Amino acid sequence: MKESCSPTPPFGTKSPKVQLCDLKSGSCSHILQGHKQEVLAVSWSPRYEYILATASADSRVKLWDVRRASACLTTLDQHNGEKSKASSETANTAHNGRVNGLCFTNDGLHLLTVGTDDRMRLWNSSSGENTLVNYGKVCNESRKGIKFSVSRGCSPEFAFVPCSSTVAIYTIYSGELITMLRGHYSSIDCCVFQPNFQELYSSGRDGNILAWVPSLREPEPDDTSKKLCLNPAYEDAWSSSDDDG
Repeated sequence: MKESCSPTPPFGTKSPKVQLCDLKSGSCSHILQGHKQEVLAVSWSPRYEYILATASADSRVKLWDVRRASACLTTLDQHNGEKSKASSETANTAHNGRVNGLCFTNDGLHLLTVGTDDRMRLWNSSSGENTLVNYGKVCNESRKGIKFSVSRGCSPEFAFVPCSSTVAIYTIYSGELITMLRGHYSSIDCCVFQPNFQELYSSGRDGNILAWVPSLREPEPDDTSKKLCLNPAYEDAWSSSDDDG
């Protein structure tokens, strides 16, 4: 029988340690050590309840199996082990800068990470391989952790990534930039996708929380064939719910 481990909420601190806390008792059940600088983002795998991903200011992303005494499974390497392309400083690093955001895909087979090197990377969460999907420049000026999200129930799948005061929408597996959502007046720290209503929520340092909905429109007479090739919920028709009134 497969051993089961109920995930406890992890959190990072300004120290390199990650603490897993038991909500019932309030005590610390695990301490994960391995990062050299502060941990900026954590995420449980939706596929395996005992797998945790952590991202740090030390440019590294680690995958952990919290059932094991030696919990760290792997440290993701942007060069996929090709040492000839990596200097000693960048060996076994996920980004060339602080890694301040990560998010599993809904099936748990892949992991997305963002860093202050203005790059987003897609990893095979089983092998740890960098899939080398090119998203272009993904503007990331935040020194703190940022929360980004992925779609659910859509084809293709999308990533919603805070980029300064906008939200960039990318296709996860092709790397295409679909559109930029504008409405905040300051930097955005968090995006959350609500699959039941197919809505996106974003919060910014301007003190606002915006709800984004796909605003459908009738196809132009000479645009029918093109329209049929697009996912109608994710064209360049996103708008803030405030615009509906």
